Amino acid sequence: MKKITVMIPCYNEIENVEAIAKAVIGIFETDETLKKYSFDVQFIDNCSVDGTREKLEEICANEKRVKAIFNVKNFGQFNSPFYGMLQSECDALILLCCDFQDPVELIPAFVKEWENGYKIVCGIKNHSKESKLLYGLRTIYYKLIKKFSTVEQIEHFTGFGLYDNEFLDVLRKLDDPTPFLRGIVAEYGFKRKDIMYTQEKRRAGKTHNNWVSLLDAAMLSVTSYTRAGVRLAVCLGFVLTVFNFILALAYIITAAFVPVLWRIWVIPILIAIFLVGSVLMFFTGFVGEYVVSVNKRVTHRPLVVEEKRLNWDKEDKKD
Repeated sequence: MKKITVMIPCYNEIENVEAIAKAVIGIFETDETLKKYSFDVQFIDNCSVDGTREKLEEICANEKRVKAIFNVKNFGQFNSPFYGMLQSECDALILLCCDFQDPVELIPAFVKEWENGYKIVCGIKNHSKESKLLYGLRTIYYKLIKKFSTVEQIEHFTGFGLYDNEFLDVLRKLDDPTPFLRGIVAEYGFKRKDIMYTQEKRRAGKTHNNWVSLLDAAMLSVTSYTRAGVRLAVCLGFVLTVFNFILALAYIITAAFVPVLWRIWVIPILIAIFLVGSVLMFFTGFVGEYVVSVNKRVTHRPLVVEEKRLNWDKEDKKD
């Protein structure tokens, strides 16, 4: 019997963990196409402080098909789910958000396409009930990344989907301390099927994604899969150099015929200094993002550090 694991990352989701566990178990027990599979539900908690851990301990005590990993601290929105995926022993893994924005009802469709031979089945948002402004900004971001990326990028893909064990083995060999799953799927993915869905609003609780976390995700994808920032800095630097040279030459020639301009020579110089300085400051920070990204990758820190596991056999633990 093939085994399917449903991996659910969570952080401060006390109002959702029990409901999502019941929903996943319910779909496997009631859907005729899923009854031929064994399954488990695996949570990885990123150091919740709202009682989520206590709720998970209660769930795991009553339902052995539910497992949990507790991190010693919050290791970020990318490391924790990626680490959880690496720990799973299964034929296929489904990555699912805890807040019900990813529809549990798509699990049978994912499994069907997997049985048809697809190693990866991606859930793609073609509509969202979130803020129209936020959805529009995401669309622009995906278009820009797709245009400048050195590899294919998948628009409106958040990681929600099914992954065959062959692809999980690829992930285990990457040794990437700052994994960006969306880009990895596009870069190293096998035969893939995309399934469209409408993203719902959160069932309960408050989202932990803010402008800072969204910017972090954007910069990780930019520094991992594009060289557009560095190239733009080089091109703009060249253009500004030519512009300032022409400006200086034009001022000297004009001042030769209009001597009064020699008295206000400081004005164009100040303009040029502020212009070049502001551009340099921007691109110094931009290049710094690449440096930080490289530094994280060469230090080989662990993805997460575990505090404990629930309902996990000792032999299941992976390095």
